[in-house]
Amino acid sequence: MLAVFLLYASIAGRGTPALAPSELDGRTDKVSLGGKVVGPIRGDQYVRGLSFRLRDISGGSPETVEVLYRGSVSDQFRLGRDVRVEGSLGKGNGVFVAVPGSLITKCPSKYAPDKS
Repeated sequence: MLAVFLLYASIAGRGTPALAPSELDGRTDKVSLGGKVVGPIRGDQYVRGLSFRLRDISGGSPETVEVLYRGSVSDQFRLGRDVRVEGSLGKGNGVFVAVPGSLITKCPSKYAPDKS
């Protein structure tokens, strides 16, 4: 039983690395990319794909990356929102190709201090 738990813990511990756009630096392995949507937002989410740009949430780096995403999109998705997608950087074209259905939009009101 202990051996099975140790094997599971070692495999589960190797999660997908979480990166910001400025940290991609040519990586082509699968990662979780988090950033702020800075646009422009073009295309459609199902047929050709939704295309938008992400920058670091902290705003410390002016570097952005283009993201191509297919799949469902939250009503909360828009310019200025913080999002996370999983996928990998395309070889040679610099476009981050997201896994379909991996887009998560963070709602800023959940993280804002309570004004009461």
